[in-house]
Amino acid sequence: MPYRFLEDIAIADVAFEATGKTREEMFIACADALMNVMVADLTSICMVEKLEFRLENEALDMLLFNFLGELIFYKDARLLLLRVRSVIISEVGEHFALIAEVCGERLDPARHPLIVDVKAVTLHRFRLEKTEECWQAEVVLDI
Repeated sequence: MPYRFLEDIAIADVAFEATGKTREEMFIACADALMNVMVADLTSICMVEKLEFRLENEALDMLLFNFLGELIFYKDARLLLLRVRSVIISEVGEHFALIAEVCGERLDPARHPLIVDVKAVTLHRFRLEKTEECWQAEVVLDI
């Protein structure tokens, strides 16, 4: 599993660490961890609706922050549970650009009983770094 939940990081929140060989793999692992905080069985999310969104930011870590926030927005505003199929990150001038292809379906409480509802990504202990072996992020979610 490219992510693991971290105990004793925050009392009223949920924290996870996600890794990937590439930036894109790490972003997808973070998205899966985020969704897995809310839905116990990720395979219960059927790939019915397909969306694409684009984001830009000057800093890669804040691009990740905005990316996760976008997934929370779709859950809150459109009741969509989304899995990330692909992420493309490019450097354009002095900022980063992201194109995400996501698929999922409307939240159905009978099929997707929420474990907890994630309200937001926090900046508490938020970090993204490249190690010799991989890309790694630590994220705390407000529930």
